[in-house]
Amino acid sequence: MLEIINYRKSYGNNEVVKGISLEVCDGEIFGFIGHNGAGKTTTIKSIVGILPFEAGEIRIDGKNIVDYPMECKSITSYLPDNPDLYENLTGIQYLNFICNIFGVDENTRYHRIEEIAKELEIFDNLGDSISSYSHGMKQKVALVSALVHQPKLLVLDEPFVGLDPRASFTLKQRMKDMCARGCSIFFSTHVLEVVEKLCDKVAILKAGEIVCMGKTEEIIKDQSLEEVFLEID
Repeated sequence: MLEIINYRKSYGNNEVVKGISLEVCDGEIFGFIGHNGAGKTTTIKSIVGILPFEAGEIRIDGKNIVDYPMECKSITSYLPDNPDLYENLTGIQYLNFICNIFGVDENTRYHRIEEIAKELEIFDNLGDSISSYSHGMKQKVALVSALVHQPKLLVLDEPFVGLDPRASFTLKQRMKDMCARGCSIFFSTHVLEVVEKLCDKVAILKAGEIVCMGKTEEIIKDQSLEEVFLEID
């Protein structure tokens, strides 16, 4: 579903990602971890078509993101680490706006929004202005918007930041259910316990290079992912 082939990205003379390659297959949850400044968010922004890059190739469902941006984006959902929502809208207005973009019909969107928003305990607040929401509430609305069109590829950057324990649990269950239906998930987080329990594969990024990658159980063996991460660091 997602292929990254010798991807490189620079800011001026500073090369921040140095030729990384990885693959996320259908139905897999892939954890992408590393210290702040390792290049995780830069990579993610190129995957979803926000940042151009100097070398390499990124393919989504077999299509190059540079040559086929609309086709790739139409089957992808992206949740940034600090989602910027249109605060002059209500929650439901924003979600309807997203559904319009992705062509979700009115009957389908109503049921999906209701189901996901109730699970995340934000449904009763959807009529309120987004400007009145707390950070956690904004994160929940952003999550509903990312899930409502049932993407084939879900890309998340620090998705658990700001979520209460119940919402975090709900999101993890949703991720598992989506992958059971064939969706692929690529996400970055500093919560290594979540990666260890949730991910089929993991890659550790250090100073723009992948220093460890493989199936999660093969990487951790009889250790914790935290121990492996600290040893590599």
